[in-house]
Amino acid sequence: MKTIDNIKELKQHLSEERGANKRIGFVPTMGALHDGHISLVHKCVNENDICVVSIFVNPTQFNDKNDLITYPRTLEHDLSLLESAGCDYVFTPDEKEMYPEPDKRFFDFGRVAEVMEGKYRPGHFNGVAQIVSKLFSIVEPGKAYFGEKDFQQIAVIKTMVKQLDQKVEIVPCPILREKDGLALSSRNVRLSPEQRQKAPLIARVLEESTNFANERSVQETIDFVCNSINKEDEMRVEYYEIVDSETLEPVNKWSDSNDPVGCITVYCGEVRLIDNIHYNKAF
Repeated sequence: MKTIDNIKELKQHLSEERGANKRIGFVPTMGALHDGHISLVHKCVNENDICVVSIFVNPTQFNDKNDLITYPRTLEHDLSLLESAGCDYVFTPDEKEMYPEPDKRFFDFGRVAEVMEGKYRPGHFNGVAQIVSKLFSIVEPGKAYFGEKDFQQIAVIKTMVKQLDQKVEIVPCPILREKDGLALSSRNVRLSPEQRQKAPLIARVLEESTNFANERSVQETIDFVCNSINKEDEMRVEYYEIVDSETLEPVNKWSDSNDPVGCITVYCGEVRLIDNIHYNKAF
């Protein structure tokens, strides 16, 4: 495994790999890797000749400076995990390498970037698009792998790829969870022991809501989820929306969508956790 921190050297290596007709897969990350990330790496390794992983905490996608400061950074541990997983190249640029000048590009993705995370984190998806489009241009992968926990992000990136005509297939990968149901996240390490005990409530309530929804309306299901979580001390739902999986348009009645998805963000103390669930049953 090679660890490279500059664009020129990485592009040179990957150009040689392409010249040998190697298929290149890519997993962009912000580090603080966990089993969820490693599951993406395993899929990338299995489906490609060369696996590239980037580790870069991208400042332009943080609308909360404190969130950027407190985001966990565990590079040595990350590199050890990646080597064990069979990664070939790890790209670890610093901010000056990725942004020698401020990136002033503004993307208009329409509704997919305006609702949910877009509403509560203004500028977030523009920052995501800035960094991911740069990374795609550098790596030029055939496939790129993203976890479905960031469900809306995948929709945004798919839209970006179409707009920029980038020749990369976006591969969504299932959410990995702890045994108690909590979706794996780099932010989980910031939970206190007491909060860590409470956080799995999010996944439990979402799962319960799929049964609840069988005989209830969309709005009643939303209210059930929010009320069930908000009654727990230190837990606060920022939003819970049920949307169509493709368009992210709100679902007002179950027949509005063939694949309704419930997307949630919950504050557990000061830690912001996201999750989602599919209501793909016949109503």
